[in-house]
Amino acid sequence: MAGRNTVIRSMHDLGMAAWFGGGLMGAVGLNGAAAGAKDPVERLTLSSLGWAKWAPVQVAAIVVHGIGGAGLIVSNKGRLATQQEGRDNTGVKLALTVAAAGTTLWSGLAGARMAKHASEGAEGTTEPGSSSSKALASAQRQQKVLQWVTPVLTGVLIVLGAHQGEQQRPLAGLLNRR
Repeated sequence: MAGRNTVIRSMHDLGMAAWFGGGLMGAVGLNGAAAGAKDPVERLTLSSLGWAKWAPVQVAAIVVHGIGGAGLIVSNKGRLATQQEGRDNTGVKLALTVAAAGTTLWSGLAGARMAKHASEGAEGTTEPGSSSSKALASAQRQQKVLQWVTPVLTGVLIVLGAHQGEQQRPLAGLLNRR
């Protein structure tokens, strides 16, 4: 079993916590609150401003998580070489991390298109209004789905990380060799 990896494990976990929590708070809190603005133009403007302020933190969280994840793979290469369950979990986590990064990027691009059309106003943050252009409506429809996909993917990654922690317990290694 590998030695302690407190720094890289903390980077992995704190990065994921910020990524998950920021996405969920944005979908529920920021987009929900902005949708309640009385002025239809303010709905998209407030949401866009909030997401723009969060974007650098989101990028940092993803980078920190990625560095921590890579560090954990390197530090656990011996265990991963002998523990099929650990390799499987790592492969699934890697695929889901790439998918979550993709949905985060896609969501950011859709949000940028929404910000560009904020002056058109909207029924809600992710609901087009009667005066919304096709470009705005398309971006809002995408965002309506993407705002939930990323927290779901990152939530699953948190569960898989917990599962990997269980695999590293001394007894888990003995049971997996039988």
